Amino acid sequence: MQSKQQIQQLLSSAGVSVNKRLGQNFLIDLNLMQLLVASANITCNDIVLETGCGTGSLTEELAEKAGKVIAVEIDTTLAKITKRQLADRENVEVINSDVLESKNTINHRVIGTIEQARKEYCGRFLLVSNLPYSVAAPVMLSLAAGPTTADAMYITIQREVAQRMAASPGGKHYGILSILLDATGEVKTERILKPTVFWPQPQVDSAMVSFIRSKEKATRIYSMELFREVVNLFMGYRRKMLKACTKLAQGRLTEIKNWPQIFELCSVDPHNRPETLSTEDYIAIANLCAEYLNLK
Repeated sequence: MQSKQQIQQLLSSAGVSVNKRLGQNFLIDLNLMQLLVASANITCNDIVLETGCGTGSLTEELAEKAGKVIAVEIDTTLAKITKRQLADRENVEVINSDVLESKNTINHRVIGTIEQARKEYCGRFLLVSNLPYSVAAPVMLSLAAGPTTADAMYITIQREVAQRMAASPGGKHYGILSILLDATGEVKTERILKPTVFWPQPQVDSAMVSFIRSKEKATRIYSMELFREVVNLFMGYRRKMLKACTKLAQGRLTEIKNWPQIFELCSVDPHNRPETLSTEDYIAIANLCAEYLNLK
């Protein structure tokens, strides 16, 4: 692990400074970094994905525990620093790339590396990261819904994102992220982090959060892909009435012709707004849509 001074020296030696455009905020509290790694209970059979590895400070600690560490860094200079710092670690692979291929899709190279590692290691696949704010939600959504899914996530993120992860229906933070994570596992906020534990200091508080995937929960959903489409449709128009949202359906959902019957069977009032529906409501609606489309 690296102190603030060591990170500064690494950046200075490379002739670069912090890239504010990429939202680079390095976790410099070494006790918190150890706590994050310890909370994941990583074993030598586990595969760990780290998104936004920076100069490799957390990567060093992960490499001590995991069978395989896949460290992704979009900044070319930082990726080179991490590769140099961990050149003697055969279990670390640094990928210099955006972790996202598109807004809602993990980079194919990252997915390929994960799938290859799964052929070699029989443990869990984990996300353990000081997650960059700009990619936090889409990365978590992708790894919760799949097709490549994480068994657990142990992350530091901005506090507002943590609130979105665990929000309840009707609240201002309730949204697609809340629903997808609640439908597939359990979210727990471990602790709130003040700006002083990062360098440079962000303008807001952060949080250390865990997500544990539940196979029992996830298998209730007939088609995860369709479930995401249903949630995206309604929560994309969260303050319209449900029956009005159905007229804005796209793709396969335009084939659904019996929305009133679906709402009735789910005991959902079509005059309600999407932001008031529970995760269970969305699962029930999506499953009936899957049956209608013969996707069960």
